[in-house]
Amino acid sequence: MAVKSYRELEVWQQGMDLVVEVYRVSKAFPQDERWGLTSQAQRAATSVPANIAEGQGRVHRGDFVHHLSIARGSLMELETHLQIANRLGLLQDAEFDALWARCQDVGRLLNGLLRSLNSNPS
Repeated sequence: MAVKSYRELEVWQQGMDLVVEVYRVSKAFPQDERWGLTSQAQRAATSVPANIAEGQGRVHRGDFVHHLSIARGSLMELETHLQIANRLGLLQDAEFDALWARCQDVGRLLNGLLRSLNSNPS
């Protein structure tokens, strides 16, 4: 069955859940991080599903692959922000571990979709 909307993609759904979690935990970051790490983590998180949606809405498969690649880069950026927050003591280990696991799940789904698109040139 062909995907009719990005909302049907599990990777987009999981990416949206990741955004919600990042916003939830980053609310507890110090106020002086509002325009720093908080903003950067939130922007990287929202970029993941946003680029999946934009790419799926494009006409050409190559555009979709390109936007999935951007989403993957944003996921790596988010992982880095989460590691920084954990090292600074802004995220407890349990929160970090849960977010890290969610990032890994989204990454696996992204990689699988990219592999599928690259191996089926139709």
